[in-house]
Amino acid sequence: MITKAIVDRLKEIVGPENVLTQREDMLTYSYDAAVLDAKMPAAAVMPGNTEEIGDVVTVCHENSIPLTVRGAGTNLSGGTIPENTGLVMLTGRLNKIIEINEADMYAVVQPGVVTATLAAAVEAKGLFYPPDPGSQAVSTLGGNVAENAGGLRGLKYGVTKDYVMGLRFFDARGNYVKTGSRTVKCATGYNITGLMVGSEGTLGVLDEITLKLIPAPAARHSLVAVYDTIDQASETVAAIIAARIVPATLEILDNFTIRAVEDFSKAGLPVEAAALLLIEVDGHPAVVKEEGEKVEALCKKMGAASINVAQTDEERDKIWAARRSALSALAKLKPTLVLEDATVPRSKIPDMVKSLQEIAERYQIDIGTFGHAGDGNLHPTILTDKRNTEEFHRVEAAIEEIFDRALALGGTLSGEHGTGIAKAPFLEKEAGYSSILFSRQLRAALDPKNILNPGKITGVSTD
Repeated sequence: MITKAIVDRLKEIVGPENVLTQREDMLTYSYDAAVLDAKMPAAAVMPGNTEEIGDVVTVCHENSIPLTVRGAGTNLSGGTIPENTGLVMLTGRLNKIIEINEADMYAVVQPGVVTATLAAAVEAKGLFYPPDPGSQAVSTLGGNVAENAGGLRGLKYGVTKDYVMGLRFFDARGNYVKTGSRTVKCATGYNITGLMVGSEGTLGVLDEITLKLIPAPAARHSLVAVYDTIDQASETVAAIIAARIVPATLEILDNFTIRAVEDFSKAGLPVEAAALLLIEVDGHPAVVKEEGEKVEALCKKMGAASINVAQTDEERDKIWAARRSALSALAKLKPTLVLEDATVPRSKIPDMVKSLQEIAERYQIDIGTFGHAGDGNLHPTILTDKRNTEEFHRVEAAIEEIFDRALALGGTLSGEHGTGIAKAPFLEKEAGYSSILFSRQLRAALDPKNILNPGKITGVSTD
């Protein structure tokens, strides 16, 4: 319980203006982008430096106060929904890019730095930070690390875990831990860095992140392939991968999503198309030219009705801006949007697409399908109204069947959205009980009072 004495102590640590206790503020921090019930925390605190972070964690440990760290709250599995008696730590003041090292190609940042802010800063120096979650304009790097965020470029460049070189964080007792290094290789001790990435704030509170950078690609070739059936589009995805071509991005949109996006963005998308593939190859100009031609030929061979190639950077940017607006566009259509990210091996994309169509028909619900088809990560997006109890029961049944189908195809419950609260009940289906037990034992050893983001991943809450 957060008493007045504890609130006063927090004010001493971070300043009175950086401690929030009013109900309207707590309402703001009671939910995230997942369709889950909100929980009102008791207070929120905004530390501004390393010492303040450590002192706040120590107060929570000494008083057994549940602590949830929150960046922008764009996560989609309930990872930042706090405990009713808990404290929310906001990272908005921890927003400094500490270093961009051009010689050794790495960046050091605080957890509250916005993803797109770092991407723009390193691009100005001719470097490249590839992870690009759809929420990159507002999502924070601390949140990206906590959720192991992916994005459109995951096919070729990987996800957040592939760029985290080292971390500095506070454990549950308030001890300062350093992991990894600024070297290309590091085999010292346990791979604590790898353990922390994707742990959703359950193992420590981040203070500093070291991220790998790479040279910016010299050339890009972007195109939109139009299809009369979604089966042709999904089979093209499998054909491109089978041809040993790895585009930087390979995205799919079904007709439902195309219409929503075009109405929202006015990007000039062909609303009569059954499906679109948005593809970009990048790298050395000669390689880009060769691979671009191969991709176009494959699209035609697999039945593309037409192919539109971006001729300028402006046209290219318009294509990707439209794709990134898909979630916002769909969200306008009905009061409740449930965005999933069941992921399958890339060769199984056609099977998963067919399954989604069958599930939508069986449960009589609207599903817009888009996503990172090139790495097997689809985003079936269910449009509904949670107030319609009967319909939402059908939605919940459909979600469980989507998970079951993805697992049956050799896939996973989540490609990039994490486990959080939303997928914790299904985790045993994929990982088995022994895996959950191991994780709970690990957490109990590192956090015996269960204060770090309780209830996430392994499902043990304090409420």
